Amino acid sequence: MVKNSIFCFFILCLLISCKVDPQIPKIKAPLPVNNLTQTVPAGWPQPKYTFEKNPITENCFILGRYLFYETLLSKDNTISCGSCHLNSGAFSNPGHDVSHGVVLDGIERQGTRNSPGLSNLAWYPSFMHDGSALHIESQPLGPLTNTLEMAEDLGSVIVKLQATKKYDTLFLKAYGDNKVTSERMMKSIAQFMGLLYSYNSKFDHYKRKEKKGDMSEAELRGYTLFQANCNSCHEEPLFTDFEFRNNGLAMNPKYKDAGREHITSDPADRYKFKTPSLRNVELTFPYMHDGTLGSLEECLDHYTNAKKNTTNLDPLLKDPLPLSAQDKKDLVSFLKTLTDYSLIIDQRFADPNY
Repeated sequence: MVKNSIFCFFILCLLISCKVDPQIPKIKAPLPVNNLTQTVPAGWPQPKYTFEKNPITENCFILGRYLFYETLLSKDNTISCGSCHLNSGAFSNPGHDVSHGVVLDGIERQGTRNSPGLSNLAWYPSFMHDGSALHIESQPLGPLTNTLEMAEDLGSVIVKLQATKKYDTLFLKAYGDNKVTSERMMKSIAQFMGLLYSYNSKFDHYKRKEKKGDMSEAELRGYTLFQANCNSCHEEPLFTDFEFRNNGLAMNPKYKDAGREHITSDPADRYKFKTPSLRNVELTFPYMHDGTLGSLEECLDHYTNAKKNTTNLDPLLKDPLPLSAQDKKDLVSFLKTLTDYSLIIDQRFADPNY
């Protein structure tokens, strides 16, 4: 009997020890909130937006980060700013020619323009491909109210946010009370977007004479070619002059986009679009305002091709660029040095929901 008891006790212990360990809930660590200050790198011009009337605080930034990734800002509660501006793609929408919008009546809506990368926005005098937004705090209203993108209105968004416990807490921490207003929304999103800096690419390290900036011979040849052929429109250090130009791209018959003329009603602005920044351009494909060119090589082919849309063609582009096949390879090598991996992996700007 004693032996049987000992045996049974041994089997019981064995069974207990072989049980599957219980699942331990994973506790998501909060995203970092540090170094939230406006930065002006050496040699850069002063930014247009200085946060003087929108003082940077951790709680306002956190609110803006949540709002940037908040799907309640769209009509069907499925699309956020971050849906078309992925941090892995330097806050562009890699692989998508135009932005994808909400699904209404069973049909997914699509925008008419490519989602550009986002960085250094505090220096921008205007926003959107046609310059329709003149202030970083009003820029989100464009996609939010666009019937082909988020298709929502501010009044509805405020009601939805006000009804959530999460935003009740977030607005309270950021502003001292839980009242949701359009001004508070736009200012907090501006803090998030305005701190998306890109100034630590290989090229930046090269300019600062740092070890990380050791450039190859091909990259240096490409830089020389860039200065001779591209810098007139894509001026350093922001790699854009913020001007509106017709670069000779044929009008896309699907969208029939008149560009800047849509804003000014001036025929002289027909087919003109804002010069995009080339920072992180390696990651922001496809290219042009309608995403018609899929690679950097195709872009260079466009500028070396004599056939162009001549309506309001920019005088700087009346002649094809004199680039050989090797020149193009070297230019692409240089353009890839503008990729800022520190921006892409910066957890301060990651989606707080994942």
